[in-house]
Amino acid sequence: MWEIADRELDSRLFIGTALYPSPEIMLESIRASGSQVITVSLRRQAPDQGGGQSFWDLVRGVGAAFLPNTAGCKSVKEAVTTAQMAREIFDTNWIKLEVIGDDYNLQPDPFGLLEATKELISQDFEVFPYCTDDLVLCQRLADAGCRVVMPWASPIGSGQGLLNPFNLKMIRKRLPDVKLVVDAGIGKPSDAALALEMGYDAVLINSAVALSPDPVTMARAFKLAVEAGRSGYEAGLMPQRDFASPSTPTLGTPFWHGEKA
Repeated sequence: MWEIADRELDSRLFIGTALYPSPEIMLESIRASGSQVITVSLRRQAPDQGGGQSFWDLVRGVGAAFLPNTAGCKSVKEAVTTAQMAREIFDTNWIKLEVIGDDYNLQPDPFGLLEATKELISQDFEVFPYCTDDLVLCQRLADAGCRVVMPWASPIGSGQGLLNPFNLKMIRKRLPDVKLVVDAGIGKPSDAALALEMGYDAVLINSAVALSPDPVTMARAFKLAVEAGRSGYEAGLMPQRDFASPSTPTLGTPFWHGEKA
């Protein structure tokens, strides 16, 4: 059991709801992952189309906490407005804040992100900012009042894994009291395990599961990887060395010789 933003959770795996081949596979994958936090995007739909009611009915049935996001927003105003709408629809003050600054790699706009963060915190939102692995930006977000920060592993949807382990380790070291969730770029279960071994509190995945040929099995694999990574971190990893060290020392070890005739 651990706590994030005043909520107690068992799972350290957050999972998204986009890109699945069908709603049924999405639901099976979420359940297989064991995740208790699912991200959802606000879609602007006309009232006469039902506003996506059937989708919301499905995901509500999972029983997980909603983490709405401002995916696709490119300005502070758009992100703040989307967050306000999401709070009304999902009845939560949690918001995964995205302010995209580049259309090619979907890199967050650090200046707009920080400005939107300050505005939303002033409106009593619990902001989960999606950012790059920039230590100074993460520090500024924490200083602005974020109790959770979500640096990327690599560009969103790229599946490239942890491109800058040094940066991520430094963020973890310098922000010991901030809950850190690796978000974006996770491509395989071992990426998630590595992030948890570093001491990150959780990981958020979507594409790696939804685009797998077998999303349900992949979701289960991520569940196990996260559990293994966290257990390894809590147990304490052995230090790396530049030289070999025998696991069975010879000093004091008896040597057996054949009997003499």
